[in-house]
Amino acid sequence: MEQKGILLESGTNELEIVEFEVANNKYGINVIKVKEIIQPIPVTIIPHAHPHIEGIIQLRGEVLPVVDMLKVLGINNGKYSDQQKYIVADFNKLRVVFHVDNVTQIHRISWTQIEKPSDIYQGSSNQVIGVVKIGETMILLLDFEKIMMDINPDSGISVEPVKKLGKRERSEKRIVVAEDSPLLRKLLNETLSEAGYGNLEFFENGKDAYDYLESLLDKGGDISKYVQLVVTDIEMPQMDGHHLTKRIKTHPELQKLPVVIFSSLITDDLRHKGEQVGADDQVSKPEIADLILKIDELIL
Repeated sequence: MEQKGILLESGTNELEIVEFEVANNKYGINVIKVKEIIQPIPVTIIPHAHPHIEGIIQLRGEVLPVVDMLKVLGINNGKYSDQQKYIVADFNKLRVVFHVDNVTQIHRISWTQIEKPSDIYQGSSNQVIGVVKIGETMILLLDFEKIMMDINPDSGISVEPVKKLGKRERSEKRIVVAEDSPLLRKLLNETLSEAGYGNLEFFENGKDAYDYLESLLDKGGDISKYVQLVVTDIEMPQMDGHHLTKRIKTHPELQKLPVVIFSSLITDDLRHKGEQVGADDQVSKPEIADLILKIDELIL
């Protein structure tokens, strides 16, 4: 799972997913989140831990929590297969281990191949954020940020650091936000509004956000009359945040718009990807106070 050399070019609207299995279903996780895949090692049980936490392991001197994916997916009486694996993942400034039945292969796909789950089967507690069809196979992409927030709410976006900024009035500034997670859209709406930025336009993927920005150009005049800044996640169906940023920054009229990437994938190793596509700044989730201060710098 060495990541160097994987998708070196940014903004191609492609990703690579690691396919894994739990209870005969196939799931996917972005390669960028995966540090390594290892054989299971002995787990130390933690009394009174969250029911989705099997315990902790020590990996090269680092103590890591192990998440029981059978329980996360509601399979409470299941048993792992003989091919079981540990996926060591890194995102949201967390390093965590996911216990799965097997890891099978890696697929390179376009974000346009990812279909949004239907509202018919997508409940508010569902962790599926996308469906990929490869031949006769369906791979479900999971919302690992939500899985971790369910276990530890403090790992998510909180309005408390924003309240410390004090009362502010920023409603004359209009911000476009591209974020595919309904939970995170709600949290961003609450926190940005608390920070005074109440004039927000939300989109669930980069394509819809970009189409909206282009539609504003049809009204005529400078784009900055209508929108002052764009905040985008990276992982989104149809068009990811890197490709959205690249499209904005190579557009003759949209390129003046400041773009801030707000993602769980902002790390020292991956920051160069946002720089390559021209992002004005990048902030790692869940550092919402840092995001707000960057927005202040760019549009006030």
